[in-house]
Amino acid sequence: MQLLPLAPGRLRQGSPRHLPSCSPALLLLVLGGCLGVFGVAAGTRRPNVVLLLTDDQDEVLGGMTPLKKTKALIGEMGMTFSSAYVPSALCCPSRASILTGKYPHNHHVVNNTLEGNCSSKSWQKIQEPNTFPAILRSMCGYQTFFAGKYLNEYGAPDAGGLEHVPLGWSYWYALNSKYYNYTLSINGKARKHGENYSVDYLTDVLANVSLDFLDYKSNFEPFFMMIATPAPHSPWTAAPQYQKAFQNVFAPRNKNFNIHGTNKHWLIRQAKTPMTNSSIQFLDNAFRKRWQTLLSVDDLVEKLVKRLEFTGELNNTYIFYTSDNGYHTGQFSLPIDKRQLYEFDIKVPLLVRGPGIKPNQTSKMLVANIDLGPTILDIAGYDLNKTQMDGMSFLPILRGASNLTWRSDVLVEYQGEGRNVTDPTCPSLSPGVSQCFPDCVCEDAYNNTYACVRTMSALWNLQYCEFDDQEVFVEVYNLTADPDQITNIAKSIDPELLGKMNYRLMMLQSCSGPTCRTPGVFDPRYRFDPRLMFSNRGSVRTRRFSKHLL
Repeated sequence: MQLLPLAPGRLRQGSPRHLPSCSPALLLLVLGGCLGVFGVAAGTRRPNVVLLLTDDQDEVLGGMTPLKKTKALIGEMGMTFSSAYVPSALCCPSRASILTGKYPHNHHVVNNTLEGNCSSKSWQKIQEPNTFPAILRSMCGYQTFFAGKYLNEYGAPDAGGLEHVPLGWSYWYALNSKYYNYTLSINGKARKHGENYSVDYLTDVLANVSLDFLDYKSNFEPFFMMIATPAPHSPWTAAPQYQKAFQNVFAPRNKNFNIHGTNKHWLIRQAKTPMTNSSIQFLDNAFRKRWQTLLSVDDLVEKLVKRLEFTGELNNTYIFYTSDNGYHTGQFSLPIDKRQLYEFDIKVPLLVRGPGIKPNQTSKMLVANIDLGPTILDIAGYDLNKTQMDGMSFLPILRGASNLTWRSDVLVEYQGEGRNVTDPTCPSLSPGVSQCFPDCVCEDAYNNTYACVRTMSALWNLQYCEFDDQEVFVEVYNLTADPDQITNIAKSIDPELLGKMNYRLMMLQSCSGPTCRTPGVFDPRYRFDPRLMFSNRGSVRTRRFSKHLL
């Protein structure tokens, strides 16, 4: 199937135009703002970029284990980040952070619903024109290609339907996450798919349209590709050839598996311990199927790298591989989901290869998915001072910069969801909870609203979290001594340190742009400035405080 870019007649007023194929000399005249160290003025071709994004793939519980080819072709040929985090452990807020380079309190996507700003008209009007792909296309002359899951409510009638193509994309193949029986938006036109594996299995369809793009794209402009797979999201439908894989694999029985969440927020404490045999069988089966779906992603990566090599583009292409959030299977007796503040939900894989990156490297530097946009724009040579992004470019880390000054903390924030009615399948539960499965163990609630400072420095590996509920519950973990986050040390930690972390959390919750990148509590450059706690033009929400924090 030959791919066609968006027709000029389809572009709305104010849309960045797809630049016609032209010589590097003409591009130099048109694109003065995106040359940088890779610019054509220096006689080099600007690099291409590929971003591979999986759905709900954990790092902590071995989520990369099935992807042997991906680890060999990306990780071993470049850099693997061991401390990569998401600012919100849920699909739509996290994906919005990737696209905008902003924390959720700045892009205002708080959950997976239209009411939570997920692909809403407000998102389309305010945030989509300023995503990093829109900048790559309008300011840097990149061909931009998207294939896969966009935002959860994309395609809904109240979000403009499948006719809506976000600003910034030359080629658009999008939907929500499914494996079969879905409808793709192909440059704004609907195409239905059924359940025939050879032509409909979504991960393979994404692989094929991506290879087609590489065959038919312009050779005079650099390109950016974003490929967002359904795997390993539920319903965990594996390709036929992989449905018997990993039959002897079970969810990891680590130290926090199937134990009571003592001294944790009430939502964790309500989980039934020990879990029933049926729950354990359910989560083991889910764990196994998740790995099975990832085998097709591994095939996709192999095909893509081989095609880039065949076309001579591989050595001039950065390839990023990551996930939108982590996942848990039985930790603290929570059967399956994400959304929680713990490492298994907020930590994700991140592998990068490309020009100037030495092979077989591992970086412990603290990065977040809000850094992907700034990093990719930096690769394109765009002046990051012209953006309003909260993240930082980690291109210097990729290129092996020495004596680099880097951050020591990131913000994690989540706004809980709960129904105003009692779940008919769990009549004993009060209104206000959601995601109650199996055995009526609830994974979310309206007051599962929290914010955390995740800190990593030479001396500290710490997580400090506050819940916005009547308890104003606080959880603090020393991950050096307690990597499984079993023991909440909020009541035993130095009160002075607790106060500093409280102030730092307030500052990060109200930060915007440069103020999100100020030194953390354990950075020698740290200076307390109360003005930074209210720097975001009054957008910081009202907070309540425990007596021991005052």
